Amino acid sequence: MTATNTPLPSGKKIYFASDLHLGVPSFESSLVREKAFVRFLDEASKDAHEIFIVGDLFDFWFEYKHAIPKGFVRILGKIAELSDNGIPVHLFTGNHDMWMFDYLPRELGVTMFREPITREWNGHSFYIGHGDGLGPGDRGYKMIKKVFDNPLCQWLFSRLHPNFGISLANFWSRKSRKAGGEKDKVFLGEDEWLLQYCREMEQTTHHDHYVFGHRHLPLDIPVNEQSQYLNLGDWISFYTYGVFDGEQLELKEYPKPSSGE
Repeated sequence: MTATNTPLPSGKKIYFASDLHLGVPSFESSLVREKAFVRFLDEASKDAHEIFIVGDLFDFWFEYKHAIPKGFVRILGKIAELSDNGIPVHLFTGNHDMWMFDYLPRELGVTMFREPITREWNGHSFYIGHGDGLGPGDRGYKMIKKVFDNPLCQWLFSRLHPNFGISLANFWSRKSRKAGGEKDKVFLGEDEWLLQYCREMEQTTHHDHYVFGHRHLPLDIPVNEQSQYLNLGDWISFYTYGVFDGEQLELKEYPKPSSGE
């Protein structure tokens, strides 16, 4: 489906960020990142036309019928404030927080996406998504994602008491991160799977800009002579984000907070 071209008002920008993984590796370090991201959103709100949080805002999230994970009040309050002030905030589910349902759209006023979307501003076409499960390989995760997306599996998990369910999920998340180690920081060149996915997409449908998260490595790579692949990095090691000013999409770095903030 072709996206409708939307003129970007003069002086306004589109912001993109992803992979905060709030909640890990500790309460203290997560809080430092949360406060930094709230400052970033506050500064961005001065000229933001729209804001996209492109997946894995939380390291784990599950909405029980009458409970949600404890914490994160600063980021939730800031997003609600942006929405209340008329700045659209778009939230993508990632592979760590795919069990978002209707609470955040209802409570914060965000629009939520589970799959990549296309948008167009000032004649520039965008393909935006978290990036998990795309491209070649990673069959194990793709199979697990189908299990996690299954309504029966979600219902069964919801039968677990939140104290046990959230603790279990956090355990597996830490184990997965430890197994990954420093691999996320290694550039794979032509083997970058999301780059391969972009090039495959270009065979049938052209987009000027491909914007993904998930990879945790800031990347700005030409797909071909007409297309750009931007990976947003993360707010754990890099504090990077994307900004489109109506003419150019750039990858930028926010000042890293000190551990004492």
